[in-house]
Amino acid sequence: MGVPAVLMLPLVLLGISGLLFIYQEVSNLWSKSAVQNKVVVITDAISGLGKECARVFHTSGARLVLCGKNWERLQSLHDALISVADPSKQTFTPKLVLLDLSDISCVQDVAKEVLDCYGCVDILINNASMKVKGPAHKISLELDKKIMDANYFGPITLTKALLPNMISRRTGQIVLVNNIQGKLGIPFRTAYAAAKHAALGFFDCLRAEVEEYDVIVSTVSPSFIRSYRVHPGQGNWEDSIWKLFFRRLTYGVHPVDVAEEVMRTVRRKKQEVFLANPIPKAAVYLRTFFPEVFFAVVACGVKEKLNVPEEG
Repeated sequence: MGVPAVLMLPLVLLGISGLLFIYQEVSNLWSKSAVQNKVVVITDAISGLGKECARVFHTSGARLVLCGKNWERLQSLHDALISVADPSKQTFTPKLVLLDLSDISCVQDVAKEVLDCYGCVDILINNASMKVKGPAHKISLELDKKIMDANYFGPITLTKALLPNMISRRTGQIVLVNNIQGKLGIPFRTAYAAAKHAALGFFDCLRAEVEEYDVIVSTVSPSFIRSYRVHPGQGNWEDSIWKLFFRRLTYGVHPVDVAEEVMRTVRRKKQEVFLANPIPKAAVYLRTFFPEVFFAVVACGVKEKLNVPEEG
């Protein structure tokens, strides 16, 4: 009995691998059909994540509207997408739109331009984000306001401008790419965390409001989106829980993985996704169920950081 069982093991593994491959191929085809010919607006398309989202949705046959605040970089992205397009598959030339979400006054005009061009928006991906790091008392109020404009008021202004069209058509999906800091606050990132908390609260409320109109609201919250060029430095990070926690956070999630998750979220119409390593996930649960412990760990980390002189 032992020998046949050993011989069957490779066949079982081969069968499982085959089923997983078939499932992946079917999922990819399903993903592409879910967005084919759909008008998809991506904000901050020139960021690492924005570029990957543009690539994924463009190859799937979406009619892209790529928004960014630098025309040269938008044009470079446009040329890159066109150059790698598969001639055997139907793709559409992306529309480029200059948009700086921290400038609220121009958002309504951009929404009107998109609707005048296509007549509708099927999927809005709110990806734009502006970061700042430093002690709260050293961050100016003007900078706080700019962070709120880019991360909160800009996305909700664009959403409100496009939402009536979705409601009248009784279809559409709004995706907010948020951050772990929409769920817990990390020291020295007060303005950023406040904006992310506000955005998550807004879209959580909006989800319930528009459900009756068959409009889907989704939030995708990675821990941190890893840079293409920046890699975590080597060091003795195992000295404390604080350092171990942030060592894991610095790895973050690769833009390719986040973009693919955004596509899955659109395809499956998922309401909320949290992308993170086990330690950040544990931190969120710790903050929820044992807040005193979480606050104590964070406070110890702040004291340690203030007591250690920075290099350079």
